[in-house]
Amino acid sequence: MIRPLCLLFDCDGTLVDSEPLLAAEMAVSLTRLGLPFQASDYMGEFRGSRFRNIVAALEDRYGSVDPLHLAETETEMRSNLNRRLETELTAITGAREALHALADFPCGVVSNGPENKIRTSLEAIGLADVFGRHLYSGYTANCWKPDPRLYLHAAQGMGFDPEDCIAVDDALVGVRAALDAGMTVVHLNRFPDAEETPEGAIMISSMYQLPTVIENLVHTRAMEYRQVALGR
Repeated sequence: MIRPLCLLFDCDGTLVDSEPLLAAEMAVSLTRLGLPFQASDYMGEFRGSRFRNIVAALEDRYGSVDPLHLAETETEMRSNLNRRLETELTAITGAREALHALADFPCGVVSNGPENKIRTSLEAIGLADVFGRHLYSGYTANCWKPDPRLYLHAAQGMGFDPEDCIAVDDALVGVRAALDAGMTVVHLNRFPDAEETPEGAIMISSMYQLPTVIENLVHTRAMEYRQVALGR
């Protein structure tokens, strides 16, 4: 019997177009903290990275900041971001249609962001019911992409082996994490002129392409199973 497949989606930049909002809030907060930062820095160098990892990289360049001040700044930044997510957030083009076409598959969300941010984002665009409680945050698992343990944590939570999971992620840190976790990986490469898809991942440039890719993977999996069953 062919084992079922599970779909694991990144959130920011894959399902929701939150990255411009996050980058703008980071630019204000980090610069005020004494760490010069522009929204383009996030999109160009740090996309998908954990906030504290970004801070650490900037501290290496510009000097350390007071931990208490950092904590207060992060709390304020996330509060401002959540308000903007509730009113300004839009879905990534084709995400709703792809999820509708793939409704028969078990689905989860795997994100470096806090769980309340994931939930706020999905509720804002009307996709929360698609995933229910299957939200896997780096802050809950205490590990963040590119560490493969976050995707492994999600697979375990969904009740699937890693080889039976297909990860869909737009950020290179997430693509590498899922590859290292032993999963089939689809890279939503929305910036193909500036970003190269890592070896071993399947590239798409639009979420509209995802259902066809998943269909082809299911077909290939079925053919391989038949060959094994026939002893070839």
